[in-house]
Amino acid sequence: MKVKVEERIIPPKEMIVGDPEAKVLIVEYGDYESSDTAKIHEVMQQVLETYKGKVKYNFRHFPLTRVHQRSFKAAEAAIAAGQEGKFWEMHQILLQHQRSLGTISLKGYARDAGVTYKNFLDDLMNSKFGWYVRDDQMQAVEAGITDVPAIFVNGERFEGRPTFQNLSTAITQALKSRKKLTQRA
Repeated sequence: MKVKVEERIIPPKEMIVGDPEAKVLIVEYGDYESSDTAKIHEVMQQVLETYKGKVKYNFRHFPLTRVHQRSFKAAEAAIAAGQEGKFWEMHQILLQHQRSLGTISLKGYARDAGVTYKNFLDDLMNSKFGWYVRDDQMQAVEAGITDVPAIFVNGERFEGRPTFQNLSTAITQALKSRKKLTQRA
């Protein structure tokens, strides 16, 4: 008798880019069809480069499905790509192609991102990763999020325009407060 081994699905909260030992964690809740989410992506790229070794970044899904009908499925596709370690590649492609996020396009983007899993389209059609998108949505609602992008720096909600300058100020403050905490300990 063959026993089926249950596969472990990597949830979005574990898909982090940057130094895993970094002192500052930036979490963004976004929507793949949101132009503001795409604009923030450029800022986040700059932040990760400037604060290399000091910042890690986690993108969480908050598809605004009342306005963006394809954002939920795009989030599922990103999580599916993440199962092969291709979340960030897929994330970038999805943000570059916000106006074309149909299911067949998503399969092509996955291939472009380097996903080789043969059942990618089946999993997408069967909403295999839908519960993980829902989980992100529920956590966002619990945190009081109503729109995207919503950014948190070390668990604190970032207020104001998320420009590079404003985020740099928040990161610098977070780094200073972390140093003070470790010096007292």
